[in-house]
Amino acid sequence: MVNARLVFELEKQGCIPPLQSGFRRGRSTFDNIVYLETQIRNAFERRNHLVSIFFDVEKAYDRTWRHGILRKLYNLGFKGNLPLFIKSEVLNHLPPSVTGTLYVDDLKISCQGCNMRLIERQLQNAINKIVSWCDENEHTLSAEKSKCVHFCRKRDFHADPILSIRNDTIPIVDEILFLGVIFDRKLTFLPHILQLRKKCEKSLNILKVLSCTSWGADRTSLLRIYQAVILSRIDYGCFVYGSARSSALGRLDTVHHSALRICSGAFRTSPVESLYTICHQLPLHLRRKKLSMQYYFRALSLPQHPISHMTLPTALRRIYNARPSHILPFCERAKSIIQDSELNFPDIQTVDFQIFPPWNIPQFSFINPFSGFDESKTSPVIYQQLFSFHRYRYSSYRPIFTDDSKAVGHVGCRIIFDADISSFRLHTSFSILTAELVAIFYALQKISLSTQRQFCIYTDSMSSLETLCHPHFQMHPVAMEILGLLQTLQHGVFSILFCWIPSHVGIIGNEQITVQRQLFLSCTVKSLTVT
Repeated sequence: MVNARLVFELEKQGCIPPLQSGFRRGRSTFDNIVYLETQIRNAFERRNHLVSIFFDVEKAYDRTWRHGILRKLYNLGFKGNLPLFIKSEVLNHLPPSVTGTLYVDDLKISCQGCNMRLIERQLQNAINKIVSWCDENEHTLSAEKSKCVHFCRKRDFHADPILSIRNDTIPIVDEILFLGVIFDRKLTFLPHILQLRKKCEKSLNILKVLSCTSWGADRTSLLRIYQAVILSRIDYGCFVYGSARSSALGRLDTVHHSALRICSGAFRTSPVESLYTICHQLPLHLRRKKLSMQYYFRALSLPQHPISHMTLPTALRRIYNARPSHILPFCERAKSIIQDSELNFPDIQTVDFQIFPPWNIPQFSFINPFSGFDESKTSPVIYQQLFSFHRYRYSSYRPIFTDDSKAVGHVGCRIIFDADISSFRLHTSFSILTAELVAIFYALQKISLSTQRQFCIYTDSMSSLETLCHPHFQMHPVAMEILGLLQTLQHGVFSILFCWIPSHVGIIGNEQITVQRQLFLSCTVKSLTVT
């Protein structure tokens, strides 16, 4: 409870810098991995050196200084004994020419340029500042376990930088394991792919043992084991190492095909296209594109996400255009996938995780006057009588009916507010749940403009009402907007009820709104964002 409240205030006040990704909602290790890959790609394109230092903090958790924690919290305006260590403060001590990312205690700093001696001086200055910060907070950096990688594709002779922590030289390595992905100095990702294939081939033995024809598991169970044990490893960071050359990525295709043959019991000569169809699996190159789009859209939905602000400068974009054989950074590759797909993607709905403080989470409930009645065994007349009695009890509440529809080529929603019927066409990618939530949101917007104070919103979507009953930070973004607006209206002396009604049983308002489905193709198109 204390941690949730403190993190909420830290995020709300902007105390945590955007390049700190550990233990934050909507953030992951992929953020730092993609950020590093983008830095390396851009440095290669500028014909620059990029030197990165990966620090190892000795016993970071055991040596946490409690007094220093409380002092920092006190300086930020927090009073009391709140045990949380704000490690992200170390990023504020870096020089402007040095960038850094942090995931829990995995600290990385980088500097790029064409002059190696200048890079060396800038990084050594940053190291000295980090060491001073560690001394103040009783932390220790290990020079032996810390590593330095010189990312460069220049063929002429150039010396590696000489960097040290308290006169102990930081070793220079050709590759580094950073948050689960191996980065080599030329960014080929071949060492990562080779190690990944080696691990996956060992895990294939599990499937071979379980696929015995006399007592082994069935296809469904084997596929679940494959997805959990092997495919999850292949998926991790695939949209970053997926930029490797196709001959290197083909080494993983053989593992994928072997696993599908074991799970399905197919012959070794079976076509891979048939394996994909039988096992309901995508080829790895399509799966990488799918996961890339999911991560890219998720990053765009967070306004403060560093990936959403990664745009190429005009000069650098011209260099990439002049060299079409060179590999683009992740964000540009994602945009190319969107272009090549020729799909009409909608705008992305932004997500605000700080819309509700932990101590004021809204409570949502709805009325169900038809509970206990089986729709398949109950006459429509009984439903109509139950609804009439319900309206008699809540006669002082003005009714608002909402509905949604989804057919080939269009999705929409409608609202009946007294005699006024409002219809909206939505993006064709919207689900039925999203369309119904949008209708409820528009109904609340109409209520906010009304002079009356008592309303009852009727919907035949039980899933939307159940979604609103369980608020959490991963819920539907439109549902979060609904709860936020509902909370505002309730504070403004509005009394708003929600009621579920069955569809197609002759309830007047619901039947009237259903008739409007035929008029959808001629109604106003409303542009909406989506997640």
